[in-house]
Amino acid sequence: MTPNKGRVEGLTKGADMRAFVLHPDILSDKNRPEPTAALEEAVSLAMALPDLEVALSQVVRLPAAKPGRLFGTGKLAELKDQIKDHDVGLVLINGAVTPVQQRNLEKDWGVKLLDRTGLILEIFAARAATREGVLQVDLAALSYQRTRLVRAWTHLERQRGGLGFVGGPGETQIEADRRAIDAQMVRLKRQLEKVVKTRSLHRAARAKVPYPVVALVGYTNAGKSTLFNRATGADVLAQDMLFATLDPTMRAIHLADGSEVILSDTVGFISDLPTQLVAAFRATLEEVLDADLILHMRDISHPQTEEQAAEVHLILDQLGVSKDVPQIEVWNKIDRLGPEAQDSLRVLAARRTDVVAMSALTGEGVDHLHRMIAAQLAPPKITETLHLPHSAGRARAWLFEQGVVREERVDDQGQHFTVEWTATQSARFSKL
Repeated sequence: MTPNKGRVEGLTKGADMRAFVLHPDILSDKNRPEPTAALEEAVSLAMALPDLEVALSQVVRLPAAKPGRLFGTGKLAELKDQIKDHDVGLVLINGAVTPVQQRNLEKDWGVKLLDRTGLILEIFAARAATREGVLQVDLAALSYQRTRLVRAWTHLERQRGGLGFVGGPGETQIEADRRAIDAQMVRLKRQLEKVVKTRSLHRAARAKVPYPVVALVGYTNAGKSTLFNRATGADVLAQDMLFATLDPTMRAIHLADGSEVILSDTVGFISDLPTQLVAAFRATLEEVLDADLILHMRDISHPQTEEQAAEVHLILDQLGVSKDVPQIEVWNKIDRLGPEAQDSLRVLAARRTDVVAMSALTGEGVDHLHRMIAAQLAPPKITETLHLPHSAGRARAWLFEQGVVREERVDDQGQHFTVEWTATQSARFSKL
């Protein structure tokens, strides 16, 4: 077997396909999400997949999931009619679908079908740009395919004889396919280890440069890439689309106090992130583990903003991010709210030292965020007394330019200053 590399379910690149997005609202699930918001997110996910047109979407209320086909007989027939009437070629189910359910539904409806995990993997496969990103997607996709061989192959019951070189007489096709996937996963892991080792060397080189790392994290489509572009002048893909950014991007930025930091844009988080991706993308998110400061971007205009924030905190915990790493919560997209809501958020944010209300799109609040970053990362300051001759006009001007003078006194002996500055500023002054 040769798995379709980077394409989880064999969707054809470049071919437009009409999709039907379904969100099963399973009433027996006590932890089920709010159905309307869940369907909207599922549609946004579908729209993030290239060459796909969302023909229709629907919440399907179910007392409980049917083990064989998920839906009851009547609902199956009703959905089949809608699929036929709208010329749908792909059904996207916003939830977990077992391999058996997937095989039966595809056979009943005569279409391709993806569950939530499969859809997210498809998006990642379409978006990954770096060597590491591609390898991680392939690894996650193979892990997913391995669990769904019952759906992917129609000849599973066929027995295959042999000469004993591979699996011996009587080895079933599913066992051979699983072994082929395992072998390819081993090769991918070895390649990924080399790439990760290279990234480790790059991080070690950066560690020698005394610039702190600021990591942008947040729910997907929270505005991280928009802020990244505005802050750095970079040209990272920034669209109103889920998972517009997959590979980590890093740039240096200069803050108002003259300090320099490295800003890192990361992949957006999402609820029910496939376990394969949490494991496979740990290396991509290592920049977060090494960060000196985390900016948690939130789409404060989103109706589920609190739930999204909770999901981000959960994933950060799963990644092992230390509680000691300082965080600034960025309430982004306030420009999408009404005047009263904006004013209320600004008042709430002003009361806290770890929150900023802003709009990465319009630029409101970006300067304030830069000042907050500088304050969080500011090195400790020391107070010293300096004595300079009257002729040291250049040195005096430098001290006032840096804003470090707390007291100045002049007498016949010269100029006397009480300064409050960092060790770096003291070292720079000594070179004047």
